[in-house]
Formats: sequence, structure tokens, C-alpha cells
Amino acid sequence: MTDLEPVERDRLMHVVFAAERVLRELYRPEKVNLASFGNQVPHLHWHVIPRYRDDPHFPEPVWGAQQRKGAMRADVADACVGTRLTELLG
Repeated sequence: MTDLEPVERDRLMHVVFAAERVLRELYRPEKVNLASFGNQVPHLHWHVIPRYRDDPHFPEPVWGAQQRKGAMRADVADACVGTRLTELLG
């Protein structure tokens, strides 16, 4: 993150927070996990992951050990995510 210029950092975080807001609005998760990685190839990307108490990995990360049977949630709101992000980011 510190390799970015301040204006780039601000824009990136604006997008991350907008993505979190949209997921909260559309999916009503218990919480949202935010994570940033870039281990093998120098790059930066963010994970913005809605979480629910009954998801198969909760409270572990979604890439961690499965804790119970269950399925990740997805529904008709999927089609609205891009539209809502576009509205927020204009």
C-alpha cells in the first residue's frame, strides 16, 4: 500500500469500502472480512468477503479448514453487485 501515491491509496480504499457497503446492503452478512494479499507476484488485491455464522468455515477464513457442512451463500443479489458499485463509484 505504501508504494502507491496518496491519491491512488485513497481511491483504492474508496473502492474497497464501496464494495463492503454493497455486500452489506445486498447480502446482510453477520460481518465482512477485508484482507489484502500479494505474496508470490508483486501486486495488490483485496478480498471483501461477506461472512455468516452458518457458513462452512466460520469463524476461520474462507480459505481455511472447513468447520461444518454448509454452503457459501449466493442469490439473486449477485446480479446487482456490479450495478450498485457502479452507482456508488460513478
